[in-house]
Amino acid sequence: MTRALPEPSFRRFAAGVGTLSLRPFDLSLDVTTLHNWVTQPYAQYWGMLTASLADVRAEYERILQTGHHQAFLGEHDGRPAFLMERYDPAFDAVGGTYTPAPGDIGMHVLVGPPEPGQRVPGFTGAVFETILDYLFSDPLVGRVVVEPDIRNTKIQALNERMGFRKHSIVDLPGKQAWLSFCTRDQYSDAVYATVPMTEAG
Repeated sequence: MTRALPEPSFRRFAAGVGTLSLRPFDLSLDVTTLHNWVTQPYAQYWGMLTASLADVRAEYERILQTGHHQAFLGEHDGRPAFLMERYDPAFDAVGGTYTPAPGDIGMHVLVGPPEPGQRVPGFTGAVFETILDYLFSDPLVGRVVVEPDIRNTKIQALNERMGFRKHSIVDLPGKQAWLSFCTRDQYSDAVYATVPMTEAG
């Protein structure tokens, strides 16, 4: 009997892109897909280029057992398309580089490779908005924390577009990173603020 997928935790329709959803990562269903993603050259900053399937399984078993770090599989119109992790900075190495505040939540994201000939304009931005909408849908979350590798300029630019502000360069296991923060208001201003209408002259 085919095993049913976990129910989505969050779903959002993005105009021109389609339906994006997040559901809890299922080790037995999703680990092969994730291994295919993290071992491709574009995913070098994920730090698992040479990982075996067993390595990926062991890492996500560890994550799922922590109680303060969760993984979610993102889907685009029902097909696996991205991974999101949320974690409590107080229990992570990044928490040693600043003083975590109540309401802080850490976030990692990895977008899967597009199907050949099916690249969707604006897709990565829509994924980020879906993730941030989901994180801020929790009223206890007041600020999202990210720590991209200082060499990963593409993700830094996208973070800034979403309202993140760089704080400092910090040393973390395996990398130097830009510690950056985004409050609920900064995200709303960056993504949802409307342009004021000019008065009719």
